[in-house]
Amino acid sequence: MAEQNSIYGGQAVIEGVMFAGRNVHVTAVRKKDGSLDFLEVPKKDIPWVQTLKKIPFVRGIVGIIESSAKGAQHLNFSAESFAEQEGEKDNAVTQQDEKPGFFSNISMILGVAVVGVISFLFGKFVFTLVPAVIEQFLFQNVFSNQILHNLIEGVIKIILLVGYIYFISLTPMIRRLFQYHGAEHKVISAYEAGVQLTVSNVQKFNTLHYRCGSSFIVFTVLIGVVIYSFLHYDGYVERILQRLVLLPVVIGVSYEVLRFTNSLREVPLLRYLGYPGLWLQLLTTKEPEDSQVEVSIASFNRMREAEKRIMEGRA
Repeated sequence: MAEQNSIYGGQAVIEGVMFAGRNVHVTAVRKKDGSLDFLEVPKKDIPWVQTLKKIPFVRGIVGIIESSAKGAQHLNFSAESFAEQEGEKDNAVTQQDEKPGFFSNISMILGVAVVGVISFLFGKFVFTLVPAVIEQFLFQNVFSNQILHNLIEGVIKIILLVGYIYFISLTPMIRRLFQYHGAEHKVISAYEAGVQLTVSNVQKFNTLHYRCGSSFIVFTVLIGVVIYSFLHYDGYVERILQRLVLLPVVIGVSYEVLRFTNSLREVPLLRYLGYPGLWLQLLTTKEPEDSQVEVSIASFNRMREAEKRIMEGRA
């Protein structure tokens, strides 16, 4: 039976999965020869950061910044591993036809590698400003009810978000990334269910999970609509400034709502509170191949082993 006193999280990376424990973050990446490459990064707790992470509404902001920094490190590791292999392949092709493609691959890889750093800023600043601009331009003279304006702004945000995710998911690399995302969720769900982590067992579970960051993104949109509705603004500039100033508030409240809905997922009626986030995961996760599940299991097991070593070393 799995130890349910520990809550683990994870993240899909290029051709691999990262899992975060209490004391260490571990990434497993599948190489082209079929072997696995691992990165273990022990967690170094900063006292004042740990204090902030205990404060409701503040801990969400701190957690996102921390996870973005950690995630970027592991994304870079997977990108470098992928780049090395692609570089070797391109060198072989160059010797045959003298048409180097290495730099185009590097450009693509770097674009994916920095997603963990800029996705939060892109999602919260661009997806905060652009919908407000669009709504103001199209509907400012149609009616005066600001609550209705906020609702339409929220709908525009959802449309842009879903459209963006859908179109990037059509690219082969992002699709594989989303498959590893599904593999990560399946392993977490299997562990939480207390079953043995084998490929056949893990594949029986769903790719959706309540604690996913995709759910958090949806909640920031919905919570934002509610919070903005309590405030009045005069003009376009004040509206935009209001949105930017309230970003930390929206993030902090959304994180608490996500925690709350996750705690209610076993309650028959209240579990539906988490469904909007699960619906978005229909886009951000894909059914993984068995080989991808193997990588996810290997990463999770390696993380558990590293946790055990660290705890034994402290004893």
